[in-house]
Amino acid sequence: MSLITTQDGSHSLLSEQYGVSYHSRFGAITESAHVFIAAGLRYKALVQQRIAILETGLGTGLNAFMTWLEAERRNLAVDYAALEMFPVTAEEAEALNYPQGLGVPERAGDYLKLHECAWAQRFPFSDNFTFEKLRQPIETFCREETFDLIYFDAFAPQAQPELWTEAVFANMFRSLRPEGILVTYCAQGHFKRTLKKTGFTVERLQGPPGKREMTRALK
Repeated sequence: MSLITTQDGSHSLLSEQYGVSYHSRFGAITESAHVFIAAGLRYKALVQQRIAILETGLGTGLNAFMTWLEAERRNLAVDYAALEMFPVTAEEAEALNYPQGLGVPERAGDYLKLHECAWAQRFPFSDNFTFEKLRQPIETFCREETFDLIYFDAFAPQAQPELWTEAVFANMFRSLRPEGILVTYCAQGHFKRTLKKTGFTVERLQGPPGKREMTRALK
């Protein structure tokens, strides 16, 4: 794993196994803010204050950390579960500049908690944010009608096609509560057809810098 700097100055990691970066090279923080916070969390927060989120997968923890901060700013009650089979080490996480890039260097310790906490336990890290990380494969994960929002943030279909199958998205659909949503940076035609096959209504949204479109899918 090697550290890279993206165009907005925020770091990402390059997976040597898959030859892809964990975030957009056009800006890690910029991408997460656009795809997951704006199109996902803020959209859901328009209609409810308590939001259960599933992330596939945790990766650098940037989405989880930004969600924690946003939940506090908006006084939301977020219950966050993240799947991750190949976790970033605490040392790798400590090298990333997200607390500084988000203007909260004093929260570096909170960011590291996401990586240092135990697996398969729920941690009430604040009044606004409860966190659980699970070392479970995306391919077989399903919790019936548990989540309001899914951050689908696996590596791209070209890198990990096994995570973008009809069976996976059928489980994602079942895991969402009625009127739940799934957001992702991916906007490939085959992927969107797969979503429709599993019952989702698909929205095309403007993508973050470097991408024309992103996807929001509604149950």
